[in-house]
Amino acid sequence: MTLIALNKPFGTMSQFSPHPSRQTLADWIAMPDVYPAGRLDADSEGLLLLTDDGVLQARIADPRQKLAKTYLAQVEGVPSEAALARLRAGLDLGDFHTLPAQATLIDEPEFLWPRTPPIRYRAAIPTQWLQVVIHEGKNRQVRRMTAAVGHPTLRLVRVGIGALDLRQLGLAPGQWQEVAPQSLGMTGPARGTTPVRPRSNPRSPNARRTNPGRAETARTAGRTNRRRPA
Repeated sequence: MTLIALNKPFGTMSQFSPHPSRQTLADWIAMPDVYPAGRLDADSEGLLLLTDDGVLQARIADPRQKLAKTYLAQVEGVPSEAALARLRAGLDLGDFHTLPAQATLIDEPEFLWPRTPPIRYRAAIPTQWLQVVIHEGKNRQVRRMTAAVGHPTLRLVRVGIGALDLRQLGLAPGQWQEVAPQSLGMTGPARGTTPVRPRSNPRSPNARRTNPGRAETARTAGRTNRRRPA
């Protein structure tokens, strides 16, 4: 059984099949026979899990596991306490009603990488970062939630699934590493693999790769890219 944590870059489709205008997972991951356990929109960034085990894939998506999904959202305007209360209580989005969520104003995350391209700023409208924790995974759910309370999302980064936290993994965009299923904190028995150091698809133009046991140089555009252990 293999479970991979990928820091999915902005603009990458959550699929391996070719796309006419966007990068796909094949640009970052060369390992065969792994598939996304859940999805992340092309215009969202951050933690995406992939596995070669159908049972594990189903368990990760199973709402009975109640795996929390933690997002950092940069929104237009500064949400009031009333807007935050609506997010926390659950919202009627028309086709479904969201479960109660956690929603907190936070400072701009210092660890966050610059987005390419950058978000669209409007001089007359400030922006604010939120941390939002949900237990569902509906299509574009967080974006729809913030829009429903009057604060469209400009940038969205998923940083956590269950107990697995991208900030602790230290993966740069496009980097991935194998993790143990137990690291998600799911209930019930789970087999696992030994975590290895972060790596990237050597065929990617942005490749960074580190093999367990010894560092291996990945030459990209005439220079060496290597993630150094913290």
